Amino acid sequence: RWLGREVPDVYSAELSEFVFAAGVKLLDEMRPDVMYLTTTDYIQHAHAPGTPVANAFYAMFDRYLGELDARGAAIVVTADHGMKPKHDEAGRPNVIYAQDLLDEWLGEGAARVILPITDPYVVHHGALGGFATAYLPAGADRAEIVARLAAIPGIDAVLTREEAVERFELPADRIGDIVMVAGETMTIGSSASRHDLSALHGPLRSHGGFGTQTVPFIVNRPLPDLPAAPALRNFDAFHYATTAAAKG
Repeated sequence: RWLGREVPDVYSAELSEFVFAAGVKLLDEMRPDVMYLTTTDYIQHAHAPGTPVANAFYAMFDRYLGELDARGAAIVVTADHGMKPKHDEAGRPNVIYAQDLLDEWLGEGAARVILPITDPYVVHHGALGGFATAYLPAGADRAEIVARLAAIPGIDAVLTREEAVERFELPADRIGDIVMVAGETMTIGSSASRHDLSALHGPLRSHGGFGTQTVPFIVNRPLPDLPAAPALRNFDAFHYATTAAAKG
């Protein structure tokens, strides 16, 4: 009621526009010190860059950034991941079903594959991404499992827990015995029977591998104290937004 808009469907560009419109109204009426406006990635999952729907989305995005900028807001735009096509030439999803493989090698249900991309929004991605972790049963030869998985075409890396903690700055108590990373055009699933891909909105586009780590980091004000090529991470957004705001 406050915004004067109906809440849009989750599978729409309008849901992200709803967030931006709320941000502009919040800035006008409440002048908060900090705002965090987060959008869905439905459009990026469903529409490749340069397509009409994607272009319309970013034109809308740009208009709202202009409105926030005109009101004096210091703005940082970034993302939690990129997006890549994950399908073959016929539009079929490229998937390695890791749970099925481990069931075959170790016995059904002996290992457990966890897909962190899993959420209720299967139209986005069908719970298929480029990263997975797996818990192995006691007595399993971890080195052998790592080697067998790493030899599969489409797998970029298979790491032990210790290696993944070091390389990806992960908490050791939150991941399995091994970590798998798929290649740029590949995804990792659990079991084929657990993924209903009939709801996908077009050919699969997803994220989670090395090829989707690079994201934009855009600040609307010059920051003269920055080094020429700073090592930026998306979670640095708060620091640089507050720095930009403090400089006026």
